[in-house]
Amino acid sequence: MLSTKNITKQYGNLQILKGVSIDVKKSEIVSIVGASGAGKSTLLHILGTLELPDSGKLIIDNIDVFSLSSKKLADFRNQHIGFVFQFHHLLPEFSALENVCMPSWIAGTNKNDAIRRATDLLDMLQLKDRIQHKPAELSGGEQQRVAIARALINNPSIILADEPTGNLDSQNSQAIFSMINDLRNELKQTFILVTHNDELARLSDRALKMVDGKTIE
Repeated sequence: MLSTKNITKQYGNLQILKGVSIDVKKSEIVSIVGASGAGKSTLLHILGTLELPDSGKLIIDNIDVFSLSSKKLADFRNQHIGFVFQFHHLLPEFSALENVCMPSWIAGTNKNDAIRRATDLLDMLQLKDRIQHKPAELSGGEQQRVAIARALINNPSIILADEPTGNLDSQNSQAIFSMINDLRNELKQTFILVTHNDELARLSDRALKMVDGKTIE
């Protein structure tokens, strides 16, 4: 599903990534762990095509993504990659349903088709009774579930999550991971998670540790 070959990234004189090569299979849940500053989030941003590497290749669904034009790369990102962030980034003026629909509408999907899929996803994530609530009316765990539904709306090849349980207590963290595991099983979805949560990493199929700009199993 995803493969990198010798990804490097440097900011000024600071070498963050020193030749990262990883392979992730379809329907796999892979955690990336490591100390702060080890390059975890930088790697995740490159995997999500939000940043360009200095060198190396990223292959997703057999496509060399950094060979695409900027317009095609933006389209690829919208259609093939879902994002879940620590701070949700939900739009406060829109309902849960509208937040989930947004990437689908941006992709040009029929409005009613998007609403039907968003409703199904929110139902799957146990939010059927909250779809018209705005983010401020939802708990932290509920907001994160809305963010996960939004990441799934375009049926992406892979979902990238940066500290998805970072702002949640242990009970909500466990519930979020349980839902991620259910989504993998039901939708055959692939996940890469950056986390400081050791329990979350242990529950993943594999954990990759970032050390000195490289990854080790």
